[in-house]
Amino acid sequence: MEVSFAREISKLKLSEGEIFHGEGILAVTKALLQSGVSYVGGYQGAPVSHLIDVMVQAEPELADLGVHVEPCANEAAAAALLGASIMYPVRGAVTWKSIVGTNVAADALSNLASPGVCGGALIVVGEDYGEGSSVIQERTHAYAMKSTLWLMDPRPNLETIVDSVEAAFELSEASNTPVMLQLRIRACHVQGSFRAKDNAAADISIRSRLAEPAPHQYDQLAHPPATFAQERLKSGERLPAARQFIRQRRLNENFTGTQQNVGIITQGGLYNTLIRALTEIGFAGFDGGSEVPILSLNVVYPLVPEEILEFADGKDAVLILEEGQPEFIENEISAILRRAGCETILAGKDLLPMAGEYSAETVAAGLGKFLRRHLPDRCGELMDRSFAAEIDTLRQKAAELLPEPVPARPPGFCTGCPERPFFAALKLTEREIGKVHYSADIGCHAFATFAPFHFGNSILGYGMSLASNASVASFQEKRPLAVMGDGGFWHNGLLSGVASRLLNEGDGVLVIMKNGYTSATGTQEVISTPARSRRSQAAEASATHSERTIEDVLKAVGVKWLRTVHTYHVARMRDTLLDAFRTKEPGLKVIVAEGECQLERQRRIRPLRAGELAAGRRVVRTRFGIDEETCTGDHSCIRLSGCPTLTVRQSSDPLKSDPVAHVTNGCVGCGMCGEVAHAATLCPSFWRADIVSNPSRLDRLRAGLRRHLTGAGIA
Repeated sequence: MEVSFAREISKLKLSEGEIFHGEGILAVTKALLQSGVSYVGGYQGAPVSHLIDVMVQAEPELADLGVHVEPCANEAAAAALLGASIMYPVRGAVTWKSIVGTNVAADALSNLASPGVCGGALIVVGEDYGEGSSVIQERTHAYAMKSTLWLMDPRPNLETIVDSVEAAFELSEASNTPVMLQLRIRACHVQGSFRAKDNAAADISIRSRLAEPAPHQYDQLAHPPATFAQERLKSGERLPAARQFIRQRRLNENFTGTQQNVGIITQGGLYNTLIRALTEIGFAGFDGGSEVPILSLNVVYPLVPEEILEFADGKDAVLILEEGQPEFIENEISAILRRAGCETILAGKDLLPMAGEYSAETVAAGLGKFLRRHLPDRCGELMDRSFAAEIDTLRQKAAELLPEPVPARPPGFCTGCPERPFFAALKLTEREIGKVHYSADIGCHAFATFAPFHFGNSILGYGMSLASNASVASFQEKRPLAVMGDGGFWHNGLLSGVASRLLNEGDGVLVIMKNGYTSATGTQEVISTPARSRRSQAAEASATHSERTIEDVLKAVGVKWLRTVHTYHVARMRDTLLDAFRTKEPGLKVIVAEGECQLERQRRIRPLRAGELAAGRRVVRTRFGIDEETCTGDHSCIRLSGCPTLTVRQSSDPLKSDPVAHVTNGCVGCGMCGEVAHAATLCPSFWRADIVSNPSRLDRLRAGLRRHLTGAGIA
């Protein structure tokens, strides 16, 4: 079993009137069940991973409601799942990570939006944007506008988020259009409460099946010439219907204030940040009340012109708070005001940064400029200057406490990660053949782009590493190298990389990190996850040697040169890499670097070990260390490994001025440090010890004999 969501699952069972306490993404999960969904799918990725993870682990409970749950192979498959709502009155929801997921799903989304839906279709997107983001800095808004999909950006408040999810299905059905609901990182993890409702079972579901399929309706297919009429429906019928629903249901929130000649229009997701900034500069109280009127757009596309004009009426100036670029909302509001002949001054990106996350400090600075310009009598020496001065004072204090900058701490592999030894082997390989073009991929292995490895010439998408160096192979003497994980291989790499290279009879070296999971997104399962780790008993019963799935598929599509090497065998991996780069055999060379994700391995074996210890059974744990007398202080082992538990400390020998290498108690006993030292022919300073708990009589006899021989100077 992986991470347990037992507590979260229990919250999904809350009924009418009970109070739900938890975080944003779990509130979304509960709202889906209250909305009567027939199916839920998606592809994992922060910050919305919990939605699909909780759904998968709650499968027995969801079966009682008739909800079909499907973890999809990629985002395109998830988007295509919504095709069920085109001709059937069933509600469905899918989820994925931010713009990178929407990029993958774009083809299916275009073909979904064209005919529209009769059942409510919802896409929950984790808008992973800003300094804490792990993706390219783009926005989902562009896709909503391009494909005519409605986009909600709810205020980070659990009641608002839940209401938005339920309203999204109604909006989708009222306008026959799929709806996207974006949740920023903080919205996904914001804590709060709301009054729950009973979960609703859908009329059509796995418990209530249809006897016959829907009749053929050509005009509901995304196929010419039907698509020409569908384009007119988007703007002629669906858009007006959506605007009418948004206005009648008051999905956007208007907060009145005392300063009626100015106003702020903000994305709903930025509302909490805005209130924090207004509080800091003295225009809002800690109860959230603002002197400045605020229009919070919980639906950012489409905008309702009547709402914008009513809010701007009688105001000298309005500030648009819109995170990211381009300024889609600001430009649309400008067009609405100008077309109506409204002379209200519009401010936005002229006072706030064009790009980057809008923190409270950033927003306060922009607000200060806006309010000093348009409320000079109220502002005087506006408090945002005091706020800025306070921040400068805190920074000066921090500088005094830290006489020098904090050392850079780039991201790195987990302790005992099976991918780390592969990159040590690659460094040893390059000692013999020189540098090679390295195409990196999305996943944990991308940490090799940081110290101490510094590998990587490009990252172009999940599973795209092999495809990205196809042309490089044509103009370099050395074969290019591509690395992807098993998650990336199943997501996209098999077709766009392996199949394409085989089709074109191209050369190159591909390494597939077979750790058993899509680890970088939370160790979700893939088709090649070891059977012993599968959640479902049915999956385990039906899985026969699933560990060989990747190799079997590679052979089936025509890969001739194929090797499987355990990553901890550094010397063997180095020799295999050298063989792949030097062989005269043409075509694609594939190395499957096998080694279970260390986090999942520890989650699996620690409970077993604890049970053995509690039962008084013999348990052996391996530890590694370094002999101070032998260590020269060269630290090549650290430069080749980078393991967090392999560090330095001052030697106890007063004649050694340089620090020696040291293994901390965080060591998980993977053995990589010793393997690297052996493969690189480093100093023999590493030692291994087996720590025996609940030893047997034979163990005690051996230990006594060793102590005797050591004391006698024989051993």
